Amino acid sequence: MDRRSRLAVAALAVLVTATGCTLPSFAPEGAGAPARSGAGTSESAPAGSVAWRACPEVPRDLVGRSAPGMVYECGTVQVPEDWAQPGAAEKYDISLIRIRSEKQRDRIGSLLLNPGGPGGSGVDLAVYLSFGEALGGLPTEITNRFDIVGFDPRGVSRSSPVKCIAPKDQDASFAADPDPVSQAEFDAVAAINKKVADGCATKYGDDLTDFSTEQAARDLDALRAAVGDEKLTYLGYSYGTLLGATYAQLFPKNVRALVLDGAVDPTETFAQGSEQQAKGFERAFTNFTKWCSENSGRCPIAPDARGAVTDALAKAETSPVRGPDGRDATAGWVFLGLISSLYTEQGWTDLANAIDDLQAGDATGIFKLADQYAEREPDGTYSNLFDANLTVNCTDNEKAPGVEEIRRLQNEWRTRYPLFGAALAVGMLPCAYWGGGRDPYPAGKAEGAPPILVVGTTGDPATPYENTADLANMLGVGQVLTWEGEGHTAYPSTECIKDAVDGYLLDLKMPAEGLRCPPK
Repeated sequence: MDRRSRLAVAALAVLVTATGCTLPSFAPEGAGAPARSGAGTSESAPAGSVAWRACPEVPRDLVGRSAPGMVYECGTVQVPEDWAQPGAAEKYDISLIRIRSEKQRDRIGSLLLNPGGPGGSGVDLAVYLSFGEALGGLPTEITNRFDIVGFDPRGVSRSSPVKCIAPKDQDASFAADPDPVSQAEFDAVAAINKKVADGCATKYGDDLTDFSTEQAARDLDALRAAVGDEKLTYLGYSYGTLLGATYAQLFPKNVRALVLDGAVDPTETFAQGSEQQAKGFERAFTNFTKWCSENSGRCPIAPDARGAVTDALAKAETSPVRGPDGRDATAGWVFLGLISSLYTEQGWTDLANAIDDLQAGDATGIFKLADQYAEREPDGTYSNLFDANLTVNCTDNEKAPGVEEIRRLQNEWRTRYPLFGAALAVGMLPCAYWGGGRDPYPAGKAEGAPPILVVGTTGDPATPYENTADLANMLGVGQVLTWEGEGHTAYPSTECIKDAVDGYLLDLKMPAEGLRCPPK
């Protein structure tokens, strides 16, 4: 794999995490609480400042080198464990990276980044985006005018990470059938999810509510102040749109410019959001099958791609192919690979080849797609992406459906969305059992905020396009920018999208009302 491909794969892993709890998880092992710092640790600065240090090792570890002409510095900011008690002694350390171009001029301030998830690392994202337009990174116009600041939200990666799921249990959860049909099969999956929810509550107790989106949004304002910006300039993808929207409601007068790309609709219930994802993935898969029909030379499972994928899932339930590392490519792993491939149009070719290989008895491709999505390392360990995803989603959602309601929705959605509906319904089970407390985010106007740019992609599977106008209208100051493309999130995919977003970030100039950018 060449350098560009490695960068694209790495960026995908943090950019395109699904916003819902889409798969069941197994119980955690061990006990303890998230790591906290005492006041005055040598590597962190008090709230309101950052003690920056050179950290070229971060891009070197992620990519193998630093981007030419870029300077990397890291630091931490201490924030209260609970913003309702800001004076309490115990703090969390929020990890940041600041990336500056050696050609920076006429500096505007900092551009803070969030990749989505919840659970994605903004530190990682900032590194990937620092490599410039040729590798899918940020435009030179942006890196020449802003410090690029990535941060890991509380509970994520380097910032007091939540860890609830042991690697072997993570493997088992991904391998499980995504659509348990019989009542006995469903009950077994429900028991697994109750166990993981109970285990997280036992391990972290009341601290779980510390990891809500509202707490993270208050951290974001502390980060704004710590990097020395009077007002916030922010680029949030996917779940990052929810974080940005929450910030705009809490701190409207502290907003300079927010780009919210791949909108989450905060007014939806948990069940409504999950159904929207099922609809979005089903639509993206249909687009994939049409592409296969029109590009049979690049799609070895044409002309009936839907039939090939459906058949692969069915065979995986009874006679899974053994992968090169000894894992069986069960229906759960095949489904995870399918989900992974739909986040970008470039992933369609990988999916077609993986399914074709699977039919021939080779599971290498499907495991590559699945492991990329799950952030699973070759040694079988995982990042804490899904641990944080589960914790934030369940803490944020006060009215998750109960088990009986989920079972009903599973059967209904299987009819409406044949490949994705049932699995998205079953994915809500952990939150049905959640015992760690709830802290829902606000869903209202950002009164007093300046115009906010909300970007949507018509073929987006994970945050369907319909969410875009809903989020813009909820905020009251949002304006929609549309990309008529495929995949999850838009900026900086085309010149049209890039020019529109750059004009807003640099000069606070909104694009033309109703602008729709073409696919290419």
